[in-house]
Amino acid sequence: MEERLQKIIARAGIASRRRAEEMISSGLVTVNGCMITELGSKADIGRDHIKVAGKLLRPEAESAHVYLILHKPTEVVATMSDPEGRESLRDLLHGVPERVFPVGRLEYHSSGLVFLTNDGGLANQMLKARNLQQTYHFKVKGLLTFAEIEELSRSTGARITRMKGKDLPWYIVTLSDARRDALRDKLFRSGHPVEKIRRVGLAGVELDSLAPGRHRALSAEELSNLRRSIAPGGAPGGIVHTAGRPAPRVVPHTVPRPAPGAAARTATRPAPGTQRPKVKTFRSPKGASKFRGTRPKSDRH
Repeated sequence: MEERLQKIIARAGIASRRRAEEMISSGLVTVNGCMITELGSKADIGRDHIKVAGKLLRPEAESAHVYLILHKPTEVVATMSDPEGRESLRDLLHGVPERVFPVGRLEYHSSGLVFLTNDGGLANQMLKARNLQQTYHFKVKGLLTFAEIEELSRSTGARITRMKGKDLPWYIVTLSDARRDALRDKLFRSGHPVEKIRRVGLAGVELDSLAPGRHRALSAEELSNLRRSIAPGGAPGGIVHTAGRPAPRVVPHTVPRPAPGAAARTATRPAPGTQRPKVKTFRSPKGASKFRGTRPKSDRH
């Protein structure tokens, strides 16, 4: 069955779908010996001879999917290679023969959980998920007041709690990856720049006691929770850290406003089975004009 090339490459675990599109546009993909640069081109992996950067793609049945988390130390790039020669994730994946790639980003000076896989379909779903919640440990300069925490939570949607047993100002922060930079910017402008960041949770997958530089495979339960969190209509963010669980949004109950004149009509309408009260009317004197400011005809000269 023919499929788009970027989908075939992503499912084979070579790269994410977005990266696969860049590789196609750069001329790194050939089909039956012909270079393909047009996005949207299709092929059949069971019939066609597809190469990516000179390496032949095998049918999906020949390779199993791998799901790993790695505790990235600081000063390690969160990619599989680095043109500047710095230490990368590949240097830490000892004993992993499969070709995997990281999903998401984590800065050079940050540490913590990095998710790696060769499942391009799952990686693409994770990158498109808007509410994929992540849990971080932030070390900031100075203590935050309750008012500052409330303002930061209101403006960024983050759940911020002070870590217990820490003399230094460390905080547990749970938010989506897209709002992390906004939170860090607001902390800097409020006089509390972020000094250290450690990611400890991702949609129910916890770093726990995994040592820096070590990796482990996801359990079946963790993988199931992760898939459920990114599925359409699934629980946003999956299972998150207990201390960083976001407060539910409360929608205030509103009473519909009556149409103009409806209140007056309702107030004057008698109840069923009752008689309408008699209203005393005032009649104008005989000969008075119905128009204001005029005199009766008998007074005119």
